[in-house]
Amino acid sequence: MEIASTPPTPPSPPSPASAHPPRRENIWINLLCNAVFPAVILTTMSKEHRLGPMWALVLAISLPLGYGVYDLVTRKKWNIFSVLGVVSTALTGGLGLFKLSSFWFAVKEAAVPLVLGAALPISQRAGQPLVKAIVCNDQILNMPKVEAALASANANDAFDRLLAQVGWIIAGSFVLSSALNFVLALWILKSPSGTPEFSEQLGRLTALSYPVITLPCMVVMFFGMWKLLTGLERLTGLKGDELFHSKGK
Repeated sequence: MEIASTPPTPPSPPSPASAHPPRRENIWINLLCNAVFPAVILTTMSKEHRLGPMWALVLAISLPLGYGVYDLVTRKKWNIFSVLGVVSTALTGGLGLFKLSSFWFAVKEAAVPLVLGAALPISQRAGQPLVKAIVCNDQILNMPKVEAALASANANDAFDRLLAQVGWIIAGSFVLSSALNFVLALWILKSPSGTPEFSEQLGRLTALSYPVITLPCMVVMFFGMWKLLTGLERLTGLKGDELFHSKGK
């Protein structure tokens, strides 16, 4: 008697997660679209013989807005830096359109980092720490490996305390940035807004913000990252490069 053979079971298709791993964000494109290009456009294209203040503002806002929408569609995540880029650019261009005094530009320059600095401890208390999105993302660390090591060592509570400490350090860097922004803007912006001289001073403010503001704040940020990495090494048992993605991946 002939016995019917059972057809082999076809291999199961790969899961969506394994077939389409999350796209890793390019931090340099993020920085260019959300901060550098909008500032350059507002500074260089706001004059009447070029785009004019209104269309320069529209173009400058379109970059972080477009990047944020693209990021939302492709990675299914809101990009906090795009949101801040849209708000900051809109405030800068809007203040120029209304020809407000340099004092309000100084307030605007100080407000964005101050709000972000305040959001860090507030989000920590709300149980959704923003610092985790800033320093514990797959662009920087191999988070699946780190999270597995934390779970294996039963160190999740200790990790939350470490994040809170790092959050206060990074919040301090934003507060420092806010104070330096305010002082530098008052010192440089002397001409009435909307004038060619004011546009030149705004460009000078943008250029000086890197050595005067960014470098001191980066020192504080790097201290926070050092504290995070040494703390993760202690909690997980992973050492050095083991916390990061392997080269070529």
